[in-house]
Amino acid sequence: SFYVVKYRIQDNHLVVFADDVVPRWMTASCLLDYDTICGSDKFENIFICRVPQGADDEEEDDPTALQFKWEAGYLNGAAFKMEQLAHFYIGETVTCIQKAQLVVGGPEVVIYGTAMGSIGVLMPFEVREDVDFFIHLEMYLRLEALPLAGRDHMMYRSFYAPVKDVVDGDLVEQFSSLDYAKQKIMAEELDRAPTEVLKKIEEIRNRIL
Repeated sequence: SFYVVKYRIQDNHLVVFADDVVPRWMTASCLLDYDTICGSDKFENIFICRVPQGADDEEEDDPTALQFKWEAGYLNGAAFKMEQLAHFYIGETVTCIQKAQLVVGGPEVVIYGTAMGSIGVLMPFEVREDVDFFIHLEMYLRLEALPLAGRDHMMYRSFYAPVKDVVDGDLVEQFSSLDYAKQKIMAEELDRAPTEVLKKIEEIRNRIL
């Protein structure tokens, strides 16, 4: 997976500062910010990792102690372990990842392409209200919009490792294909009208396209 390497001037050598807890065969990666990386592996997963907060400060406060950690290793690896922020099973091998802004004035998103020609987007939610809304909508759709093969949705998206902090946009888009009676029942569970739910989905779609 990812290895974060730091150059120590006084010793004139490179040391592994942090690494991932899950061994992976990487296929693509993209640096999101100073501490955060998005990557994909050959087992058709996409994930986001971040260097733990305060790791640099600890190194500056006591570099000798940290050097001992580097030499001893932790869980047969680096002194610090990267935090996994998100994990999602795509179902196709991702071959490229790029951070971009598709709409003028819109948020930056992570675009990925797969070996089968699919193009997907990871978009961060900006407010907690949207997170709660789409998590509950996805939960209800898992029960109502069952796949044709009968496979459990959460089990599928957790094929390699448990899905974490990612809402499946393909599943959410199926709300509009349900009959009105089911839409009304689900909307009432969310304390909204069916038209409001459809409008909310469209708003998120317009932020990307």
